[in-house]
Amino acid sequence: MTTTASNRLRRALLIGGFAASGALQAQNAPVYSTAQAERGLATYNGAGGCVACHGADLSGGQFGPSLKGVSFRNRWAGMTMAELFEQLRQMPPGGGGSLGDAVYADLAALILSQNNFVAGGAFPTDPTALRAMAMPGERRAETGFVRLKPGTKLPFYPAPANPLEKITPVTDALLTAAPEGEWLQWRRTWDAHAYSPLKQVTKSNAKNLQLAWSFALPAGPNTTTPLVHDGVMFLFAQDNVVALDARSGELLWRYVHQLPQGDRPSAKRALALYGNKVYAPTSDGRVVALDVQTGKVVWNEPVDNDVKASTTGGLLAAKGKVMLGTTGFGPGGGYIQAFDAETGKKLWRFYGIPRPGEKGSETWNGTELAKMSGGSVWTPGYYDPENDLVFFSPTPTYDTKPLRDPSGVPGTNSDALFTDTTIALNPDTGKLVWYYQHMQNDQWDLDWGFERQIVNLKVNGVNRRAVVTGGKLGIFDAMDAKTGEYLSSTDMGWQTLVTSIDPKTGYKNYDRNMVPGDGVAKFLCPHAGGGRSWMPTAMNGAAKVIYIPAVETCMNMAPVAAGERGALTTGVNWELQPHPKSDGNYGRLQAINLETRKTLWTQRERAPTTTGVLATAGGVLFAGSLDRFFKAYDQSTGKILWKSRLGDVPSAAPITYSVYGKQYVAMVVGYGAPQSASFGALVPEIVTPVIPSSSVSVFALP
Repeated sequence: MTTTASNRLRRALLIGGFAASGALQAQNAPVYSTAQAERGLATYNGAGGCVACHGADLSGGQFGPSLKGVSFRNRWAGMTMAELFEQLRQMPPGGGGSLGDAVYADLAALILSQNNFVAGGAFPTDPTALRAMAMPGERRAETGFVRLKPGTKLPFYPAPANPLEKITPVTDALLTAAPEGEWLQWRRTWDAHAYSPLKQVTKSNAKNLQLAWSFALPAGPNTTTPLVHDGVMFLFAQDNVVALDARSGELLWRYVHQLPQGDRPSAKRALALYGNKVYAPTSDGRVVALDVQTGKVVWNEPVDNDVKASTTGGLLAAKGKVMLGTTGFGPGGGYIQAFDAETGKKLWRFYGIPRPGEKGSETWNGTELAKMSGGSVWTPGYYDPENDLVFFSPTPTYDTKPLRDPSGVPGTNSDALFTDTTIALNPDTGKLVWYYQHMQNDQWDLDWGFERQIVNLKVNGVNRRAVVTGGKLGIFDAMDAKTGEYLSSTDMGWQTLVTSIDPKTGYKNYDRNMVPGDGVAKFLCPHAGGGRSWMPTAMNGAAKVIYIPAVETCMNMAPVAAGERGALTTGVNWELQPHPKSDGNYGRLQAINLETRKTLWTQRERAPTTTGVLATAGGVLFAGSLDRFFKAYDQSTGKILWKSRLGDVPSAAPITYSVYGKQYVAMVVGYGAPQSASFGALVPEIVTPVIPSSSVSVFALP
């Protein structure tokens, strides 16, 4: 469903932003059962909390409109039950989707009964059935609490300029050399540096940043980085895609993906822009391609035709394709799926866990494929146009027990490829070109599933084009981008598992006493939630400096009682603990020179870090934390230059862009994703909002 720019000044956001689309035009009257209406009344007066806003008899209150009578029927005339049902699913405020589809159907039945509809069959929750029923009457072009008198002539008022009218296609050439004021990909460019050449905001004036505009998004966890092209910002929240004027925050269009019964929205990392389309992964295992100017669906395809895929990472667009990694909770694990960007046709698939007989299948200690899991892809892929390769990063298995021998020690032939591995694929065929495994037989869930940054490094006096990535341990490996040859490793300095690293191969020797499963508790740093986790790093490629967000944590791996599963199948639970020498500061931002492998500075703070990092040519870094502060740092020293408290916890990655020569910095908030929700017990005085929300805040100089 979309809303267009033509009447965006009086947007129907009061009812969820719906407008007529090309969907099935319904003619059937709504149906409901008496039993549903009775249950709906109990929910309305009880757990749903509806009575507080809409009044004891549904006739409206101080905070909510009437749900019966002439005003209600006029407001919803001609609108489908799919639209009414989706509006109900936004309730209660800040807790949308929390009641369950069956309860929302009961509430819809109550509303119908109060508006004198005759009880019949049950009110459905299936989207197709809901679209086939509509309220009687003629749909109005505008909806809201107040109806304009029929025939009213409004005085002329010039419509603001619409940047969508001049938006241009996003080509491979544009992605290769992104304009300095644009943010076209998750980490801005294919090399994943998250470095902007903009320098209007500097170390000397960052203290003057102030709010330029903000925009509320559907409430819930939100880890999606905005994209900006030709003055338009594209955002994702709770299976909504929104296009905004990047200069003013004005809504241009909104797409709402209605989920099937029983499905719930999940946070995503990234959208993709390519050609004249914006692409989004959905929480029911699909990819939708939307017309960039209107938000209308161009194609909508399942990632898997047989099983609903789980996706949280996001999309990579390159060479006429969009590529998406999946999570591997089920048998057989995760995979990368490529689609034709124009048509949605499935082109190739690469499995994070090899199929029987394929290279790497011999490294699973004889485990049957149906008993393998993991190999999830948590972040988007990365494209190297110089070598024509795409890089992805499958994560550990979730069923570790088959990879240990009876003594609890990892067994022979149990490296478990391609977990904790950088894989380089041919983007045209999906064939494996090279791989490098960072950690074999991961029994701790210490993923290496994060961004792969492409940078030219001098190694032993020779210039090498390298791929750099770090795992939760805070160890960063560099490999040759063309061949996968190991080049170097850099340790952030507080992990306690790896005891040494082979300088030629990068093989990580670890303390064998730390292998779980022998019935003895283990103390290990960091916690399995990370050290550094999915919050992406930024890099100044010219200076060879990487800026790393992290959380200083440790874990006690406590054995579970007989018959309990515990974390993974390790036989332990991960109990969160500070480092024994902790001073109570957990948030960490660290700058490391990748050529010298020396730390330049470390900024430590009380609040755990919750966002990725943005670096700029103005010498300023941006990042956010659990205490809801969004901060600017001196890129040379780590000193805090400015901070602003947001309405909720920032959980995505900040961006910067320019429109008509003015630089803006944007940060999305939305508490509840694992990184923001994992470490609150360490800082009991930091209280997150009682009612979760999501929004984007945009800052600029006066």
